[in-house]
Amino acid sequence: MKKILLVAAGAASVLSSPAQAQSAQERLDERYDRALAAGYKALFLCSAIANAETNGTTRSPEHIHQWELTGIYPKLDPIIRDLEYDVVRRPTGQVAHVAVQWDEQMPGRVAAFYGPEEGCAALPIGAPENWANPDRPITAEPQTETPAETDAVPYSDPGDALRAVFDNALNEGYGEGTRTTAVLVRTLRDGQIQSQSAAYADGFSATTPQRTWSVAKSIAATLVGAAVLSGEYDVNEPMGLNYWDIGGEGEPRRLLTIDHMLRMASGRYSDTAGNRTDPLYWGGSTIQERATAWPLVHAPGTVYRYANNDTLMAIKGIERYLSYYPPSEFFEAVGMKHTVAESDWRGGYMLSSQVWSTAPDLANLGQLYLNDGMWEGERILPEGWRNYVSDPSGPQPDSAWGYGAGWWTFKRPEGNAFDGVPDDAFAARGNRGQFVVVVPSRNAVIVRRGEDPAGNRFDLAAFTSDVLSALE
Repeated sequence: MKKILLVAAGAASVLSSPAQAQSAQERLDERYDRALAAGYKALFLCSAIANAETNGTTRSPEHIHQWELTGIYPKLDPIIRDLEYDVVRRPTGQVAHVAVQWDEQMPGRVAAFYGPEEGCAALPIGAPENWANPDRPITAEPQTETPAETDAVPYSDPGDALRAVFDNALNEGYGEGTRTTAVLVRTLRDGQIQSQSAAYADGFSATTPQRTWSVAKSIAATLVGAAVLSGEYDVNEPMGLNYWDIGGEGEPRRLLTIDHMLRMASGRYSDTAGNRTDPLYWGGSTIQERATAWPLVHAPGTVYRYANNDTLMAIKGIERYLSYYPPSEFFEAVGMKHTVAESDWRGGYMLSSQVWSTAPDLANLGQLYLNDGMWEGERILPEGWRNYVSDPSGPQPDSAWGYGAGWWTFKRPEGNAFDGVPDDAFAARGNRGQFVVVVPSRNAVIVRRGEDPAGNRFDLAAFTSDVLSALE
């Protein structure tokens, strides 16, 4: 298979000899960070390029370096841009995989493209380029001349007031150093779209997918809702996972429910604030390896602890359902045709972060909630699911925000701290400034996509307030 070297961003080299003062552990951590940075780069190049081409558009490696591969985690940011990479394509022209070199004595880090409905997955550290999981065949079909499918909803002139808000968002008006790639506002009347306005940064459009980061957690909660509608699941019943049944009735995790997981209230230990899960996201480990075995340190339902692993386990709880009705079928049902749920290399859905989607597709997600789970006359989510996910019950984060079941709320149990935002508003929020705001009382969905550098925060509450004021 021929390799196509698109850009040589710098010479790969073995790490220089560390200073004598550096400990063995520090040297090992430095090496591991370099492997993680290579995995991060391989996965982002693979996903950004291949998923865009699935949508009939293109992303260049240079554009991805400019946006997705700058301003990332401080440990990885100084490393990532200078790592050499190959974008390897099939004879049809479709992406096969991306390999990133990080050490002369080790194979490059590989992210493989498994197909339009599966996207890309990072292979384990040390996996050679010609290796693929034999239990997960690559099903990608040739797709070289796919026309870009434009958004089915026409765009309206936003008017002077809303256009000023859009311009403000695109020009760091809601946070110094922030980088907005897309803003979109959709309003409904009698359940139907009344208006839609949007603005995009250079190089982005209605068909450009970006990683949703933790907006995927809200998508995960939505898939749980679809599973509950099937009648096979109850979020308040024990999850009954086989690997927690091994210990018998004395295994305390047997009592954990999907509700505990969606509300970040499992009581399980996680080793970092926010539960970074770098070994899973960039290291090529699997959900089974990284998310299942953490012990209980609090009684379930008593302590809030934001953790990627809890969302991953909520999805494990409906794994049987997803084996028959994969996320791609749900996305098709609600018009999210430019969205793909990616996974680990064994096929475990990584719905805590690794979903790629467009601004209009995320507006469809919000519209589904505005209509309380109905889409074009068909019930997709249980009646009242919107109230369930947006109810900040149970333990809450130590912040102005409340937390429901996979969605953030502007209102906490004790009240709303955000001026100009109605109490019923709730939001999906993700790293680097990914936001979907649903405001039922105003029949509005507000989407903001970004690639904000680490440490630069977009003021979502102010933006939401200004958008709603402009719509009056």
